[in-house]
Amino acid sequence: MTKSNQIRFTPEILRKGIHGDTMTENGCEYRERVLTMDTMNPNVKRVEYAVRGPIVQRAVQIERELKMGIKKPFTEVIRANIGDCHAMGQKPITFFRQVLALCSYPDLLEDGKFPEDAKSRARRILQACGGGSLGAYSTSQGIEMIRQDIARYIERRDGGITCDPDNIYLSTGASDAIVTMLKLLVSGEGMSRTGVMISIPQYPLYSATLAELGAVQISYYLDEDNCWSLDISELRRALQEAKKHCSPRALCIINPGNPTGQVQSRQCIEGVIRFAAAEKLFLMADEVYQDNVYADGCKFHSFKKVLFEMGLEYSEKVELASFHSTSKCYMGECGFRGGYMEVVNLDPEVKVQLTKLVSVRLCPPVPGQALLDVVVNPPQPDEPSYDTFIKERTDTLATLAEKANMTQEILNQVPGIKCNPVQGAMYTFPRIHLPPKAILEAKEKEQTPDMFYCMKLLEETGICLVPGSGFGQRDGTYHFRMTILPPKEKLKIVLAKIKEFHQHFMAQYS
Repeated sequence: MTKSNQIRFTPEILRKGIHGDTMTENGCEYRERVLTMDTMNPNVKRVEYAVRGPIVQRAVQIERELKMGIKKPFTEVIRANIGDCHAMGQKPITFFRQVLALCSYPDLLEDGKFPEDAKSRARRILQACGGGSLGAYSTSQGIEMIRQDIARYIERRDGGITCDPDNIYLSTGASDAIVTMLKLLVSGEGMSRTGVMISIPQYPLYSATLAELGAVQISYYLDEDNCWSLDISELRRALQEAKKHCSPRALCIINPGNPTGQVQSRQCIEGVIRFAAAEKLFLMADEVYQDNVYADGCKFHSFKKVLFEMGLEYSEKVELASFHSTSKCYMGECGFRGGYMEVVNLDPEVKVQLTKLVSVRLCPPVPGQALLDVVVNPPQPDEPSYDTFIKERTDTLATLAEKANMTQEILNQVPGIKCNPVQGAMYTFPRIHLPPKAILEAKEKEQTPDMFYCMKLLEETGICLVPGSGFGQRDGTYHFRMTILPPKEKLKIVLAKIKEFHQHFMAQYS
């Protein structure tokens, strides 16, 4: 820039801007903003995430009001809206926290209070970390030793089917890996735009990510009358309809289900794999609740295990990404954000691009990686922490199973509420009957009827649930999602309050 055309930043220019584009509001001048609702990414405005949506924001406000001494018909807000295990009172597994404490503060390795198996795990993890510290970056794909341990864990889980550590990608919880894979899958414009099949009801991560990426959501409905089962004929219907306006490329499955709590049979999984193979769809298997199976006759089957047991016709053909996390199951360590993805039959050149994509974010949280390592490499029968570990694990899962059964039994006693068995995961998704008067009032308030119901429940009882409309549901049906995580005695109170509220609500609007 020459001296003649240099800009002198005088007070006048600083006040009005270089182009003088100031505006006046309430007598005050301000420069028009670059980033506005009109100029921002329009896809972001389409994103909705009900699990932390308006009703949760109102719950936070009510908690503040209670602290300020504002009187309510209740003394606390009970958040049954999200699967945050430890926030709801679930205790951490002792061995996991011992190892993490030792890794975080290695001086404790000299402390005689810690068992030797916890110390040996911690030393091994620290030796695999840069500079022997959890505070160092790892490789973008995750610490190699931990990926090897995960591969061995998968092999044990799947009855010896080989797992290559190079196909394991550690992530910031399972969510991060799911978003990464969807980024790879989405492309095209118009009729060639990627379509992704997701279940309805679904976990809002999927719909939100597809909205952000500008992909086409292809909804297939689970069968509520048959315990939220997946029907292959419904997959075909949704696919054929979608082919009229997009290019279907992927099929997402959540098993065990969130928010619906169903556990898929092996026969169902085989049908899904045959469908994906025939229609040339990339399979994404969200399996973060794989240890949370409660119902008699139900068993978790990994998609990878079933795929390989179906023979080479499928195991060498179907592309699969499966996901797991430290946030759920008996661990419940949501805040550490540990997770992984295993990819099967991924094009080698695409795999290079995947590795490049994850490298942009440097690495997953190393403490989360360390936690994941002890989850897949827990105490063994000949080690001092084994008995305590097994007791804590068994007690946690048994308590969840008891609460799952109690929840469906109590809700099904309420006229106007129908609750399917909670076969697995951490939630129930009951159907609620709402009178026409309530539906009309909801429309007048510009709310969905189940949002209206859940908001009134929150204001009158302090119980925070998520309306079914945030997860998707068939037109004319209404639901809410509630977690089974509160301690048993508190869960009884929650269920009693919901029962009382629903009866009052029905009387008020009938």
